[in-house]
Amino acid sequence: MMTTLDLRGRELSTAELLALVPRSTSDVGSAVDAVAAIIAEVRERGVDALLAQAERFDGVRPTSVRVPAAALASALESLDPGVRKALEVAIERVRVASAAQVPEQRITEVAPGARIVQRWQPVDRVGLYVPGGKAVYPSSVVMNVVAAQVAGVPSIALASPPQSAFGGSVHPTILAAAALLGVDEVYAMGGAGAIAALAYGVTEIGLEPVQVITGPGNLYVATAKRAVQGVVGIDSEAGPTEILIIADGSASPTLVVADLISQAEHDELAGSVLVTDDESLADAVRSALPAAVSATHHHDRVATALDGPQSAIVLVDDLAQAAAFSNAYAPEHLEVHVRDAGGILPLLTNAGAIFVGDHTPVSLGDYVAGSNHVLPTGGHARFSAGLSASTFLRPQQIVEYSRDALAEVAEHVLQLSAAEQLPAHGDAVRARFPDQN
Repeated sequence: MMTTLDLRGRELSTAELLALVPRSTSDVGSAVDAVAAIIAEVRERGVDALLAQAERFDGVRPTSVRVPAAALASALESLDPGVRKALEVAIERVRVASAAQVPEQRITEVAPGARIVQRWQPVDRVGLYVPGGKAVYPSSVVMNVVAAQVAGVPSIALASPPQSAFGGSVHPTILAAAALLGVDEVYAMGGAGAIAALAYGVTEIGLEPVQVITGPGNLYVATAKRAVQGVVGIDSEAGPTEILIIADGSASPTLVVADLISQAEHDELAGSVLVTDDESLADAVRSALPAAVSATHHHDRVATALDGPQSAIVLVDDLAQAAAFSNAYAPEHLEVHVRDAGGILPLLTNAGAIFVGDHTPVSLGDYVAGSNHVLPTGGHARFSAGLSASTFLRPQQIVEYSRDALAEVAEHVLQLSAAEQLPAHGDAVRARFPDQN
């Protein structure tokens, strides 16, 4: 259970580290043809395609793709009080943390009479996807909706797969979370078809196209998001979840094992990776895993994930090498269990979110830490960020020059427009000073 990758005594380049990182054999490219066909069906046949796809993929035909308002209200009324309280705490904390992600408008005077206003404008409409496969994710409703609301997005549509256990409607806990947040536009549709519907709209059910689609999902959802990118913006191609733990000899094997298992229970393709410079810790974790896996509820799923090529115990010479490996892997979730966290944190540049210390497990971030749990997977943290209020904001520059300010730089415009052989650019400036021509 969990293969071992020994990097000790090896000087590895970034390219070599990238080639060594453990990854799932699943690939977004493998589903391209199937997803293209699903998207084409939705664009050509609209709601009929969505209903047929629900029967094919979810085993149920919704009576209504758009969830009635009464169903949302009923779900909230029936929500377990303990779950409601937990959601309210999560909403409050995520809202506070998300507010810090919204920049204030700034005005820059580059010269007298020459002003540039930098403002951050929310998109008009977003589509938020909430998975509904092996688990129920009201927490994903919170993460997606709160970030969009804090950004100031005025129109929000939410999609989640229809559930056969609930007559083809969305899971009631998902509906309750949406209602708690004031979202009343919810659709019982899942997978690539839902992404297509959000991107292109479905006239028959009053679903208008969105500008940005966010939220995690399976391989087909990730592939569909790639396919519609450019028609809409997306947060990332979120694939199977992953955790990387950097630990030294001070770490608790019990906590490391618990946290590796906590992510492995999501999916058979989930990745759990331990990177350590302490061989005795690696041995202790390896020894403790079988019993811990057997005792957990989703033990078969967890065992499959830990046995897969995406999971490993990585032995390194020191924490600097651990950081280099982590940066190449670019984990969705990175936990740090070391004596001197402050010493290694500056070295850790690529991660969706970093969880520091014994009392900050990833599961805290999944629910009520205040951070957002929609994070880049599959190494995308090397170049992209997790979901935040800024995902729904566009920086815009408002430029305003007085006549004198333009006159001051007019000759520079004329020189550069001539150098680029675009004389009409210069003429547009000359036209504002006819008395000088």
